[in-house]
Amino acid sequence: MAEKKKKTILIRLKCSECQRVNYYKYKNKALDKKLEFKKYCKWCKKHTTHKESKK
Repeated sequence: MAEKKKKTILIRLKCSECQRVNYYKYKNKALDKKLEFKKYCKWCKKHTTHKESKK
């Protein structure tokens, strides 16, 4: 029986203002650029940019 290879990896999304990790997301391994989302930060209490960080 052939093994399935994982095509996705788990990444952390870190707030650009307070530098806390608030979210986790799956990303396709083939995607080279870093992901960036505008999400709510519960410590800053506002919507900020969350960027991909190393796990």
